[in-house]
Amino acid sequence: MSKIFGFKPSIFAALALICMTAVSALAANGYSLFGGAELVSPGYNSPTSAQLASTTAEPFSGVDLTVPEGLTVGDLENLSTWYYFEEGTCGGGAPRFTVGTNEGNIFIYLGDYPNYTNCPQDIWTNSGNLVEDGDYVDTSQLGGNFYQTWADAVAAYGDLEITSIQLVNDGSWFAGDVVVKVDNVDVNGMIWTFESKNSCKNGGFGQFLDEEGNQLYKNQGQCVSYYARGGE
Repeated sequence: MSKIFGFKPSIFAALALICMTAVSALAANGYSLFGGAELVSPGYNSPTSAQLASTTAEPFSGVDLTVPEGLTVGDLENLSTWYYFEEGTCGGGAPRFTVGTNEGNIFIYLGDYPNYTNCPQDIWTNSGNLVEDGDYVDTSQLGGNFYQTWADAVAAYGDLEITSIQLVNDGSWFAGDVVVKVDNVDVNGMIWTFESKNSCKNGGFGQFLDEEGNQLYKNQGQCVSYYARGGE
Protein backbone atom coordinates (compact mmCIF):
# COMPACT_ATOMS: atom_id res chain seq x y z
CA MET A 1 0.00 0.00 0.00
CA SER A 2 1.41 3.37 -0.97
CA LYS A 3 1.68 6.18 1.50
CA ILE A 4 -0.33 9.28 0.60
CA PHE A 5 1.20 11.63 3.13
CA GLY A 6 4.55 13.35 3.43
CA PHE A 7 6.47 11.51 6.11
CA LYS A 8 8.75 8.52 6.08
CA PRO A 9 9.22 5.65 8.55
CA SER A 10 12.98 6.28 8.53
CA ILE A 11 12.37 9.68 10.12
CA PHE A 12 10.54 8.04 13.00
CA ALA A 13 13.28 5.48 13.46
CA ALA A 14 15.81 8.28 13.94
CA LEU A 15 13.54 10.31 16.21
CA ALA A 16 12.68 7.25 18.28
CA LEU A 17 16.37 6.54 18.80
CA ILE A 18 16.88 10.10 20.04
CA CYS A 19 13.98 9.76 22.46
CA MET A 20 15.15 6.40 23.75
CA THR A 21 18.63 7.72 24.53
CA ALA A 22 17.14 10.70 26.38
CA VAL A 23 15.02 8.69 28.80
CA SER A 24 16.19 8.59 32.39
CA ALA A 25 15.69 5.63 34.70
CA LEU A 26 12.04 5.02 35.43
CA ALA A 27 10.90 6.71 38.60
CA ALA A 28 9.29 4.84 41.44
CA ASN A 29 5.90 6.18 40.37
CA GLY A 30 5.83 3.89 37.35
CA TYR A 31 6.70 6.40 34.64
CA SER A 32 9.28 8.99 33.70
CA LEU A 33 8.98 12.15 31.62
CA PHE A 34 11.58 13.08 29.03
CA GLY A 35 12.35 15.90 26.62
CA GLY A 36 9.95 18.80 27.11
CA ALA A 37 7.31 16.78 28.97
CA GLU A 38 5.92 18.09 32.26
CA LEU A 39 3.00 17.57 34.61
CA VAL A 40 0.31 20.25 34.29
CA SER A 41 -3.19 20.99 35.52
CA PRO A 42 -5.91 20.09 34.78
CA GLY A 43 -6.25 16.58 33.43
CA TYR A 44 -9.24 14.66 32.17
CA ASN A 45 -11.76 15.00 35.03
CA SER A 46 -8.76 15.21 37.34
CA PRO A 47 -6.20 17.69 38.64
CA THR A 48 -3.19 16.46 36.66
CA SER A 49 -2.11 15.39 33.17
CA ALA A 50 1.18 15.02 31.31
CA GLN A 51 1.88 17.72 28.74
CA LEU A 52 3.93 16.65 25.73
CA ALA A 53 5.26 19.59 23.74
CA SER A 54 7.09 19.56 20.42
CA THR A 55 8.42 22.97 19.44
CA THR A 56 11.41 24.53 17.74
CA ALA A 57 13.11 24.89 21.11
CA GLU A 58 12.13 21.43 22.41
CA PRO A 59 11.48 19.16 19.41
CA PHE A 60 10.39 16.06 21.29
CA SER A 61 8.89 14.99 24.58
CA GLY A 62 7.19 11.96 25.99
CA VAL A 63 6.41 9.66 28.85
CA ASP A 64 8.06 6.29 29.39
CA LEU A 65 5.80 3.76 31.11
CA THR A 66 6.81 0.87 33.32
CA VAL A 67 6.44 -2.41 31.41
CA PRO A 68 5.51 -5.55 33.33
CA GLU A 69 8.30 -8.10 33.11
CA GLY A 70 7.68 -10.77 30.50
CA LEU A 71 4.97 -8.85 28.62
CA THR A 72 4.98 -9.85 24.95
CA VAL A 73 3.51 -8.24 21.86
CA GLY A 74 0.87 -10.95 21.88
CA ASP A 75 -0.04 -10.11 25.46
CA LEU A 76 -0.85 -6.48 24.60
CA GLU A 77 -4.64 -6.34 24.41
CA ASN A 78 -5.43 -2.74 25.31
CA LEU A 79 -3.55 0.47 24.59
CA SER A 80 -5.29 3.82 24.79
CA THR A 81 -5.13 7.37 26.10
CA TRP A 82 -7.20 10.48 26.57
CA TYR A 83 -5.66 13.48 24.82
CA TYR A 84 -6.22 17.23 24.53
CA PHE A 85 -4.50 19.37 21.88
CA GLU A 86 -3.83 22.85 23.19
CA GLU A 87 -1.80 23.82 20.13
CA GLY A 88 -1.48 22.14 16.76
CA THR A 89 -2.86 18.68 16.04
CA CYS A 90 -1.74 15.18 15.21
CA GLY A 91 0.22 14.58 12.01
CA GLY A 92 3.57 13.46 10.72
CA GLY A 93 3.36 10.33 12.82
CA ALA A 94 2.91 12.12 16.14
CA PRO A 95 1.81 11.66 18.79
CA ARG A 96 2.32 7.91 18.84
CA PHE A 97 2.86 4.98 21.10
CA THR A 98 6.26 3.38 20.61
CA VAL A 99 6.22 -0.28 21.65
CA GLY A 100 9.86 -1.31 21.96
CA THR A 101 11.31 -4.79 21.52
CA ASN A 102 14.88 -6.03 21.24
CA GLU A 103 14.41 -6.33 17.48
CA GLY A 104 12.90 -2.92 16.83
CA ASN A 105 9.87 -0.75 17.55
CA ILE A 106 6.21 -0.97 16.67
CA PHE A 107 4.70 2.47 16.10
CA ILE A 108 1.02 3.06 16.83
CA TYR A 109 -0.16 6.50 15.74
CA LEU A 110 -2.96 8.71 17.05
CA GLY A 111 -5.36 10.20 14.55
CA ASP A 112 -7.48 8.96 11.69
CA TYR A 113 -6.18 6.21 9.41
CA PRO A 114 -4.55 6.37 6.88
CA ASN A 115 -2.96 9.82 7.36
CA TYR A 116 -3.15 9.79 11.19
CA THR A 117 -4.48 13.35 11.29
CA ASN A 118 -7.70 15.15 12.24
CA CYS A 119 -7.30 15.10 16.01
CA PRO A 120 -9.67 17.75 17.44
CA GLN A 121 -8.38 20.74 19.38
CA ASP A 122 -9.52 22.06 22.76
CA ILE A 123 -11.51 18.99 23.78
CA TRP A 124 -10.62 15.84 25.68
CA THR A 125 -10.80 12.90 23.28
CA ASN A 126 -10.34 9.18 23.84
CA SER A 127 -8.19 7.32 21.36
CA GLY A 128 -10.11 4.10 21.88
CA ASN A 129 -8.26 0.82 22.01
CA LEU A 130 -5.48 1.07 19.39
CA VAL A 131 -4.58 -2.63 19.39
CA GLU A 132 -7.76 -4.32 18.29
CA ASP A 133 -7.43 -6.94 15.55
CA GLY A 134 -8.37 -4.66 12.64
CA ASP A 135 -6.34 -1.64 13.76
CA TYR A 136 -3.32 -0.70 11.64
CA VAL A 137 0.13 -0.38 13.18
CA ASP A 138 3.60 0.27 11.77
CA THR A 139 5.92 -2.74 12.00
CA SER A 140 8.39 -1.58 9.35
CA GLN A 141 11.28 -1.55 11.85
CA LEU A 142 10.69 -5.26 12.41
CA GLY A 143 10.65 -6.01 8.70
CA GLY A 144 6.89 -5.74 8.42
CA ASN A 145 4.67 -3.11 6.82
CA PHE A 146 3.85 0.51 7.52
CA TYR A 147 0.19 -0.51 7.46
CA GLN A 148 -0.17 -3.88 9.15
CA THR A 149 -3.21 -4.99 11.10
CA TRP A 150 -2.67 -5.69 14.76
CA ALA A 151 -3.84 -9.27 14.23
CA ASP A 152 -1.14 -9.79 11.57
CA ALA A 153 1.45 -8.07 13.79
CA VAL A 154 0.64 -10.43 16.64
CA ALA A 155 0.81 -13.42 14.29
CA ALA A 156 4.25 -12.35 13.08
CA TYR A 157 5.80 -10.83 16.21
CA GLY A 158 3.61 -11.94 19.10
CA ASP A 159 6.41 -13.80 20.88
CA LEU A 160 8.70 -10.76 21.08
CA GLU A 161 9.07 -9.39 24.59
CA ILE A 162 8.12 -5.75 25.04
CA THR A 163 11.03 -3.83 26.54
CA SER A 164 9.40 -0.38 26.69
CA ILE A 165 6.21 1.50 25.96
CA GLN A 166 6.43 5.24 25.37
CA LEU A 167 3.94 7.92 24.34
CA VAL A 168 5.89 10.40 22.23
CA ASN A 169 5.25 13.77 20.59
CA ASP A 170 7.76 15.00 18.02
CA GLY A 171 5.40 16.42 15.41
CA SER A 172 6.68 19.99 15.19
CA TRP A 173 8.77 19.18 12.10
CA PHE A 174 5.50 18.46 10.29
CA ALA A 175 2.84 20.69 11.82
CA GLY A 176 4.63 23.50 13.66
CA ASP A 177 4.37 23.77 17.43
CA VAL A 178 2.32 20.90 18.85
CA VAL A 179 1.29 20.84 22.51
CA VAL A 180 -0.87 17.95 23.70
CA LYS A 181 -1.93 16.82 27.15
CA VAL A 182 -2.43 13.11 27.84
CA ASP A 183 -4.17 11.43 30.73
CA ASN A 184 -5.50 8.04 31.84
CA VAL A 185 -3.04 6.19 29.66
CA ASP A 186 -4.16 2.55 29.67
CA VAL A 187 -1.93 -0.47 29.07
CA ASN A 188 -3.86 -3.71 29.59
CA GLY A 189 -5.98 -2.08 32.27
CA MET A 190 -3.06 -0.50 34.13
CA ILE A 191 -3.87 3.21 34.14
CA TRP A 192 -1.49 6.14 34.50
CA THR A 193 -3.31 9.30 35.64
CA PHE A 194 -0.19 11.23 36.66
CA GLU A 195 -1.75 12.06 40.01
CA SER A 196 0.30 12.46 43.15
CA LYS A 197 -0.50 11.96 46.80
CA ASN A 198 -0.91 15.70 47.13
CA SER A 199 -3.48 15.99 44.34
CA CYS A 200 -5.54 13.29 46.05
CA LYS A 201 -5.07 14.93 49.44
CA ASN A 202 -6.28 18.25 48.07
CA GLY A 203 -9.66 16.85 47.10
CA GLY A 204 -9.05 15.71 43.55
CA PHE A 205 -10.36 12.23 44.23
CA GLY A 206 -13.99 13.37 43.94
CA GLN A 207 -13.45 14.31 40.30
CA PHE A 208 -12.17 10.99 38.97
CA LEU A 209 -14.62 9.25 36.68
CA ASP A 210 -14.40 6.32 34.32
CA GLU A 211 -15.28 6.56 30.61
CA GLU A 212 -18.99 6.16 31.40
CA GLY A 213 -18.92 8.89 34.03
CA ASN A 214 -19.05 6.55 37.02
CA GLN A 215 -17.01 7.42 40.10
CA LEU A 216 -14.14 4.97 40.41
CA TYR A 217 -13.67 5.18 44.18
CA LYS A 218 -15.23 6.81 47.21
CA ASN A 219 -12.41 8.12 49.34
CA GLN A 220 -8.95 9.59 49.39
CA GLY A 221 -7.30 6.27 50.25
CA GLN A 222 -8.67 4.66 47.11
CA CYS A 223 -7.42 7.60 45.08
CA VAL A 224 -3.90 7.21 46.45
CA SER A 225 -3.77 3.44 46.08
CA TYR A 226 -5.43 3.20 42.65
CA TYR A 227 -4.16 6.31 40.91
CA ALA A 228 -1.23 7.90 42.69
CA ARG A 229 2.06 6.22 41.83
CA GLY A 230 4.29 8.45 43.91
CA GLY A 231 5.32 11.85 42.62
CA GLU A 232 5.68 15.24 44.16
